[in-house]
Amino acid sequence: MSFNATSAFTIYRAELMRFLRTAFGSLVSPVLTTCLYFIVFGAAIGGRMDEVGGVEYGAFIVPGLLLLTMLSESTSNASFGIYMPRFTGSIYELLSAPVGVAETLAGYVGAAVTKSLILAAIILLTATLFVDYHIMHPLAAFGFIVLVAAAFSLLGFILGLWADGFEKLQMVPLLLLTPLTFLGGTFYSIDMLAEPWRTAALFNPIVYLVSGLRWTFYGQADVSIAVATGLTLAFLALCVIVIATIFKTGWRLRE
Repeated sequence: MSFNATSAFTIYRAELMRFLRTAFGSLVSPVLTTCLYFIVFGAAIGGRMDEVGGVEYGAFIVPGLLLLTMLSESTSNASFGIYMPRFTGSIYELLSAPVGVAETLAGYVGAAVTKSLILAAIILLTATLFVDYHIMHPLAAFGFIVLVAAAFSLLGFILGLWADGFEKLQMVPLLLLTPLTFLGGTFYSIDMLAEPWRTAALFNPIVYLVSGLRWTFYGQADVSIAVATGLTLAFLALCVIVIATIFKTGWRLRE
């Protein structure tokens, strides 16, 4: 069956309108949290720290803070988007309609990625109020942000299919993603760690995301940008395969 663009756009528009109806609340909390991080780490602590790799500390943490918020929001937006149809029973309308996996992902995940990009733009604008930073490779930065947002929106989609209660929707973002991001080089370079902690940090997948985005900003990274991009693409592909398998088997969709 060919791709049904009308169906995909209908799902996308409905999800985006849901976000716009609560945009104020959805954006205020992440922006305020980011401001607090800049005040505490950028001003209070950063003023007492030397430059990291030739970059002012306040500017050095911008990519990490961006990912800290974006990973959580991408996952939460996509998980809530697909969980609500399951919760209300309207998922059966989607399953009975001539809509395939591609259209469903394009609609739900596309809307979640759009929300993440809006949030990323606002956070970057907010950062200009606190620090003077620059983006050395803007196109690469945009592409990497889109790639990460898509990968973790797909993860959120899987989470929304797996969860059988609202508390489980927050389990992965709060108990897994946030701690891993804090330990993934958000506020420091892993080169600053002593062994064996530096080697242990390389087993944290978020290290590669933070490092990849930091390279697009300042041209320096703890790991190769090629490795960071390749691992993110592999994770994205794995999520797509898992979702396709779920739709093929009907797991959780008809419960």
